[in-house]
Amino acid sequence: MVLATAAEQKARNSAAIGKAVTELTAAFGNRVVTSQAVREQHGNTVTWIANQPPDAVVYPQNTEEVQQIVRICAANGVAVIPFGVGTSLEGHVNAPIGGVSIDFRDMIRIIAVHAEDLDCVIEPGITRKALNEQLRDSGLFFPIDPGADASLGGMAATRCSGTNAVRYGTMKDNVIALKVVLSNGEVIDTARRAKKTSAGYDLTRLMVGSEGTLGVITQLTLKLSGIPEAISGGICPFPSVEACCNTAIHTIQSGIPVARIELLDSLQVRACNLHSNLGLPETPMLFLEFHGTEASVAEQSKRFGEIAAEFGGGPFTWTTRPEERTRLWEARHHAALSNFALRPGATMVATDVCVPISRLAQCVTETQRDIETSRILAPIVGHVGDGNFHLTLLVDMDDRDELKRAEALSERLVERALAMDGTCTGEHGVGQGKMKYLVAEHGRAALDVMASIKRALDPHNIMNPGKIVALS
Repeated sequence: MVLATAAEQKARNSAAIGKAVTELTAAFGNRVVTSQAVREQHGNTVTWIANQPPDAVVYPQNTEEVQQIVRICAANGVAVIPFGVGTSLEGHVNAPIGGVSIDFRDMIRIIAVHAEDLDCVIEPGITRKALNEQLRDSGLFFPIDPGADASLGGMAATRCSGTNAVRYGTMKDNVIALKVVLSNGEVIDTARRAKKTSAGYDLTRLMVGSEGTLGVITQLTLKLSGIPEAISGGICPFPSVEACCNTAIHTIQSGIPVARIELLDSLQVRACNLHSNLGLPETPMLFLEFHGTEASVAEQSKRFGEIAAEFGGGPFTWTTRPEERTRLWEARHHAALSNFALRPGATMVATDVCVPISRLAQCVTETQRDIETSRILAPIVGHVGDGNFHLTLLVDMDDRDELKRAEALSERLVERALAMDGTCTGEHGVGQGKMKYLVAEHGRAALDVMASIKRALDPHNIMNPGKIVALS
């Protein structure tokens, strides 16, 4: 379990925090909350990373108020932790030295939709589902779908991905510009709305994935896509996870423009059956979706079925009926929660890695053998179109031997991915949970560059400290 280090604990300044909270309360009144329950809700509440609550939660309503909050905290040397809806998995919203959580619950406006330019300008608190609901009549949608109904600001801050990434890319590919409040309270715009630029450093990409450690995102300009004329979705069973992976690899390499291609091992299918009453055969399986015209999705589905058959898969059953597709993808999005049905009362430990797609089958099959040897209940699910897969370890936190085995399994998963030229996290982010792997992945020199950027933009280390890089 991840806890504050001794150095971080010593850095806590209760007097300064108390003064900052007093000043914030004078400025924002009852929009400053210090109750224990609310504070704990704003620390990590997902997976096994310990909850480290902030000292106060503030609810701003515009960029100017975020500036005011940051300036008060900066003047007192108090940490600032941005908060969307709290769905991140690696302790991103924890407050290891205390501080103030900025909750964007009230900043949920769509500022502008430029349908002719395929973009929109929004505030960070709006969730992806709410955005797409309001965009529907325009014929446009925002395609990044991490499963959870996350806030768009949090999705940008963690550089998230999701089921549609194989076709539409990740957040880094779909954020055009940001408005960011820096650690001194100044506001910067990272770019204009133009689709491309070669003017200066790419500050947008610097902020996307910075996890609140460099600044607080208060506005986003996002790339939109047209709602497809036709969508087909379906399922395809396979004799093994290896056959699933090889089919996914061949599908991508064949140039079929698949929108989603999701792997579920037999244990994950069983969990989905129990939770969502799907009635699927409990064997390794791919869930797929194709976007385009009626003719093109039919052709793509046919070609995929032929590829699957070459690897012993099938039959591939697909449909264009929205209600059937919705039921299928709701079950996929609920996959993590469905795993509790396999072991009620267990703690969920979610982790992910990503490898080059040519190494995917090897990485997944070696991981399956490792899970069996470790005697840990750990379903596998993955966005295999881009080499990314997840383990959900179901652990009894009171069983020290089991906890030790689970931690070792997680460590070996990352080591295996790095050995295959992969990454320790495909889409969960770094937060507190995966900081220890960054030297192995990037090298000390690259990590020193990250620390230099952090010091330059946040010299007093108040912006979500204790995440990504540790400053001495």
